[in-house]
Amino acid sequence: MGYLIEEWATRLAAAELSTALPRRWAHTQGVAHRAVEVGQVLGQDAGVLVAAATLHDIGYAPRLAMTGFHPLDGARFLRDEHGADERLVRLVANHSFALLEAEERGLREELASEFPLLEEPLLVDALVYCDMTTTPNGGRTTSEERVAEILGRYGDASVVGRFIRRAAPEIFAAVGRVEAALAAQPR
Repeated sequence: MGYLIEEWATRLAAAELSTALPRRWAHTQGVAHRAVEVGQVLGQDAGVLVAAATLHDIGYAPRLAMTGFHPLDGARFLRDEHGADERLVRLVANHSFALLEAEERGLREELASEFPLLEEPLLVDALVYCDMTTTPNGGRTTSEERVAEILGRYGDASVVGRFIRRAAPEIFAAVGRVEAALAAQPR
């Protein structure tokens, strides 16, 4: 993997999101930029991180929204229509603690059986970091501000609100681990 998968991911995400959901596309581009920066701590996995960051929200595309749960819809699209790399598909399916949201939606078994979590903690954490330190418009933010923004947008009692409150400690811990890994990199 590498430049070719990153280029493919960008073309695909742009085709599905840029016109239909421009704000989501702006967020996606910001997440991908963070992934390029974080890639230094991942070595050969930097390309799959950038591709996953670029494709993480593709399931929001109106034509792909079959279940209404974007991680599952996006992963199925990548697997079924594009035969995408299994690691990439599993990252998209499980990004930012999606399993907790799947549970809130009654889709936990479906997500877990089709797309098991990757046993690659730094890669999984890196995608959480990229998503949860990027605003809806693609700018930088802290994970605390991002969680607060999501709660404000969806409300405490919503499915997303319940999920994000449950996931917040895990999100903050993942972001902290990536920040520590970045700080440990030689300058």
